[in-house]
Amino acid sequence: MKQSHKHTEDILLLHFIVIILSFTAILGKLITIEAENLVWYRMLIAFIGIAGYLRFQKKPASVSRKQLFQYLGVGAIIAAHWYTFFASIKASNVSIALVALSVTTLFVALLQPLFFKRKIVGYEVLLSLLTIGGIATIFNVEGQYSTGIILGLLSALLAALFSLFNAKLISKNDATVISLYEMLGGVVIFTLIFLTTGKFNAEFFQVSMADWGWLLILGLVCTSFAYVGTVKVLRSLSPFTVSISINLEPVYGIILALFIFGESEAMAPAFYFGGGLILFSILLNAWFKKKAMG
Repeated sequence: MKQSHKHTEDILLLHFIVIILSFTAILGKLITIEAENLVWYRMLIAFIGIAGYLRFQKKPASVSRKQLFQYLGVGAIIAAHWYTFFASIKASNVSIALVALSVTTLFVALLQPLFFKRKIVGYEVLLSLLTIGGIATIFNVEGQYSTGIILGLLSALLAALFSLFNAKLISKNDATVISLYEMLGGVVIFTLIFLTTGKFNAEFFQVSMADWGWLLILGLVCTSFAYVGTVKVLRSLSPFTVSISINLEPVYGIILALFIFGESEAMAPAFYFGGGLILFSILLNAWFKKKAMG
């Protein structure tokens, strides 16, 4: 009975985390600073938040030099992923960016054989074609947002890459420790870029109080808390349950965007048809994998 209660609690926590994650795109639209500045602040705040959590838990954060460079490198990929995601929102809107991001599952399916040296699965090819059909439909009806769609798809590709790298790295260290150094990696890479381009100036650090509030929520709640919470639920829930739930993020995000931003997020009916095709392919992919696991 106690185990069942714990399972229910973790399911509720997981869906709460997914709702929190869906606010990431909303905050990306609310925050007025440029996309690259936004990512730098987000990763710095998240790094401080995760470091504070590890200190509170009295967990060691030491890693080998090789691991450090691996984590910093993946952090640079995450930084590029977040930059293209927020740039997609600013070039189009929340709905476009989220639907494009949902294609991450397709990219993971296509890249997995290269990372883990396994054969291409037939149904993944068919589902990929279904996803491409959804993307083509959206391009056809929302051509004015082509830049946002392309940036969103690039963000999805980068998300797939860092997910696959993390899948290899996770067995060698604690997930929270890995995340700490990945956040640091993002801060370092953008700091180097900003130093070489002269981006660090008085204007860079002129952030409004409203933006500071949203940035703190984004860095501490939508990043640090959400990540630590995801690690927590993985102790009792299967990776399949967690991944299929997180795939609902675009659905929650689009509904929230329509509710918060109104007409600026309203799209043509064909957009929702194309998005539905993508979501259907994701859910069907999850069903096939669940069946394969028995």
